[in-house]
Amino acid sequence: MRSNVDFSPFYRSSVGFDRIFNLLENSAQPQGSDKWPPYDIVKLGEDKYRIVIAVAGFKQDELTITHEPNLLVIKGDKLQDKEGVQYLHHGLALRPFIHRFELADHVTVTDAQLDTGLLIVELKKEIPEEMKPRRIAISGAGNTFAGESSPQRQVMGDRAA
Repeated sequence: MRSNVDFSPFYRSSVGFDRIFNLLENSAQPQGSDKWPPYDIVKLGEDKYRIVIAVAGFKQDELTITHEPNLLVIKGDKLQDKEGVQYLHHGLALRPFIHRFELADHVTVTDAQLDTGLLIVELKKEIPEEMKPRRIAISGAGNTFAGESSPQRQVMGDRAA
């Protein structure tokens, strides 16, 4: 399924948003029909998030969490059971899984814990100090540009304005 939205007008008037447009275009494509195991994404505050994945039956060493730039990958791979086990009914879905979560810029993993069959991953958006908005001071009328005198200085001479 292809997106019917044409992003070319946005490319003409924006710089550096390629990743966002790619995400929007790819969101219409199926990511795979297997949504197992189920998960929740929770917003806890202005800059705090939590991902909770139901991983009942998985041990801590059977789960891996990888944080790449703008991507969180959570994998589960059940270690092989003992050989010689004969199941009369095998209804537990303990198959391997991979969940990929696209992360915004500056979102980091702060904690991960396994508790009562739930994998809980804490996330926080931490904008670096140099990227935060800052107020710019406006200089007074006495400043000049490119070595030229301001019109007011030309009229008044070298006296202070």
